[in-house]
Amino acid sequence: MKSALLIIDMQRDFMPGGPLSVPNGDLIIPKINGLMKAFPLVVATKDFHPKGHISFASSHPGKKIGELLQVSGCMQMLWPEHCVQESRGSDFAEQLDTAHIHHVVTKGTSVDIDSYSTFFDNAHNSSTGLGEYLKSKGITNLFVCGLATDYCVLFSVLDALSLGFSVFVMQDVCRAVDLQIGDEKKAYDAMQQKGARLIQSQDAISLLQGL
Repeated sequence: MKSALLIIDMQRDFMPGGPLSVPNGDLIIPKINGLMKAFPLVVATKDFHPKGHISFASSHPGKKIGELLQVSGCMQMLWPEHCVQESRGSDFAEQLDTAHIHHVVTKGTSVDIDSYSTFFDNAHNSSTGLGEYLKSKGITNLFVCGLATDYCVLFSVLDALSLGFSVFVMQDVCRAVDLQIGDEKKAYDAMQQKGARLIQSQDAISLLQGL
């Protein structure tokens, strides 16, 4: 087993109608469900924040959603409250076929630091254990999809590359927040410059057979 599917943050609060909805985030679910059946290992991640998390604008009196602050040595975007631990919003999207998920990784679980990446917190002070888990399973290739391209997908891909994984980002099964027009393109450019391969989901199956 060399290849795994990494599904990032397909949670209720990021779906249409959620407090931090990613445009068209729900539309990629059918393709993700189909992809899961082709992979020997499927890992899914969750934002899983405690109440009062540092990334919530409501945790900073007088501050607004969308403002940037420096906290814990990192620049922090302030977001609406989302994916609070044990809340309905932290659950996987209802349409996601969770029966095919083998392992779930939670991130952003410390109140005083955020974790866009599913491998490390934003300051790289602590690990989620995902890198070690994948290596223990003999994984060398990661096929990545999910939300959001310009935040959690981007930072997860960059960390995966730094850990020595070969990374394939399936663009048609990712969606961006795109707070600033062009953020999505900048994210893809950054991933590609560091060595990620940008593909479409239909290419994954043929690539799997050759890896």
